[in-house]
Amino acid sequence: MRISVRLNLPREAGSVPTVRRLLRCTLSLCHVPRQDGDDLELALTEACANVVEHAAGADGIEVSLDVAADRCAIDVSDNGAGFDASAVAGPDRDSDRGRGLFLIRALSDNVRMQSTPRRGSLIHFEKSFALAARPASP
Repeated sequence: MRISVRLNLPREAGSVPTVRRLLRCTLSLCHVPRQDGDDLELALTEACANVVEHAAGADGIEVSLDVAADRCAIDVSDNGAGFDASAVAGPDRDSDRGRGLFLIRALSDNVRMQSTPRRGSLIHFEKSFALAARPASP
């Protein structure tokens, strides 16, 4: 089974739990192991929260989910001002802020970021799943 979904959501905090629930349901339908699902939910939450918090000038969040039995690929993009991904420092030990990109990199694979001034940003990340403990498909 493979499920692909593309969402265009308003750039507001209420969009984050909406897309997270959709991902959770999709992962469940594909019988993705819970730990892998939890990692992806957190990574997606951080990616969307970054758009809400930092994407100056963006009017929305576009999320693409591509979920299969063995992997998931996620794109989160916006049409905001953009940012310099190479200038983003690691997390500050004295603050709860600034951990989003670090967490996405730690919880997923094949992380890629693109950003163009005045044209927006895209973050792509993936995760592969072990197939050993899966129920057989009917």
